[in-house]
Amino acid sequence: MFEKSVYENRRKRLKEKVKSGVILIMGNVDVPMNYPANIYHFRQDSSFLYFFGLDQQGLIGVIDVDNDKDYIFGNDVSLDGIIWMGPQPLISERAEKAGVKNTAPYNSAFDFIKKAQDAKRKVHYLPQYRAENKLNLEKLLGIKVDDQPKNVSVELIKAVVDLRSVKEQVEIAELEKVMETAYEMHTTAMKMTKPGIYEREVSGVLEGIALSKGGMLSFPIILTVNGETLHNHYHGNLMKEGQLLLIDAGAESEMHYASDHSRTLPVSGKFTKKQKDIYNIVLSSQLKAIDAIKPGITYKSIHLLAAEEIVNGLKDLDLMKGDPKEAVNKGAHALFMPHGLGHMMGLDVHDMEDIGENHVGYDDEIKRAEQFGTAFLRLGRKLQTGFVLTVEPGIYFIPALLDKWEKEGLHKEHINYENVRKYLGFGGVRIEDDILVTDDGCRALGQPIPKTVEEIEEIMGSK
Repeated sequence: MFEKSVYENRRKRLKEKVKSGVILIMGNVDVPMNYPANIYHFRQDSSFLYFFGLDQQGLIGVIDVDNDKDYIFGNDVSLDGIIWMGPQPLISERAEKAGVKNTAPYNSAFDFIKKAQDAKRKVHYLPQYRAENKLNLEKLLGIKVDDQPKNVSVELIKAVVDLRSVKEQVEIAELEKVMETAYEMHTTAMKMTKPGIYEREVSGVLEGIALSKGGMLSFPIILTVNGETLHNHYHGNLMKEGQLLLIDAGAESEMHYASDHSRTLPVSGKFTKKQKDIYNIVLSSQLKAIDAIKPGITYKSIHLLAAEEIVNGLKDLDLMKGDPKEAVNKGAHALFMPHGLGHMMGLDVHDMEDIGENHVGYDDEIKRAEQFGTAFLRLGRKLQTGFVLTVEPGIYFIPALLDKWEKEGLHKEHINYENVRKYLGFGGVRIEDDILVTDDGCRALGQPIPKTVEEIEEIMGSK
């Protein structure tokens, strides 16, 4: 945990933004894999971590705005629990570390919330993503699971997004810490990758590195020779000469701050000319995008800038044609990059996606696009000092998408379909780094992970 003053200050600022009522922050509970006592690894709710810091099952946090009081409801461990788990701190002792003086057993939360409702006080809650918490919320508030989404507090969502979007110095330090794990994960993959081994051999080692550093994966590893599938979690392929291995992997720190990097490697250790050409277009797009990042500029404009750079590069290879800006405005680039340039990152790898991506990445000024490709941009709004985000352009050759577009005659003025077909089986390239927006620009977090053709070939050759 951070110093308790961090959590006290966060709750104070939240009360200033949500001016009245009761704020309910649900902690997570254990979830069984195949029978009650055999559980998945516990992961606390990120908003609960942000405001209360306690990484423990079965807690409910309440912030009473009107009376300026904070509560944690949870049960002390029973004797049976101590037998299996060993001695555990009391809830009151845990709460003190977060600067919370008021504690009570878990079920007391139900009486507290009922009294607030009886007094016609507004009870604010965030969208829920766990089935267990949806059911608990139904018991607490009397709101059916299906009706909960339309009764969430938009006021609370906006306040949480406003606070969590701008990272404090203690958070940046924690992010820098997990970047050390990210560096080890990706450079290890570079040294391991070669023909004749299975993808799972590499992905298993990467997950082991994350666990050995005291955290866990920030999302299931994407590691595949079929990189044209954007989120490919299958790891059963045997790597062969001439293939590209796309790796998108990240870890969490012990306090659950995330990393998220992508690298694309030649399985043989050397890029072919064809691979190098595509790879360098993606790298140029990423570097140009990073160079443009600064406070006050919209991330949507940087996404479009990166897309134009990709069109420019593909024109040089005679895969696209015409004016790059016009091609991007029409969405022709999305045949090759059908996703957004990046997303917010912090306590979640897609930061705060659980409480509403449009609230996190967009606002009253910048609305989400409806055009295929650009519509998948998770972050479009103006950047601020303290934002942490990913920059991850890519180029992919997706047979099903190519077939559909060519059959429908889409963007024939910008796409040389005959030449693009020669790249089917190529796979995909994605390059991704984690960026902090600063007062006068930005900087990459962590030790630079090799990403030029020369750097990657050098480290792969050293294995």
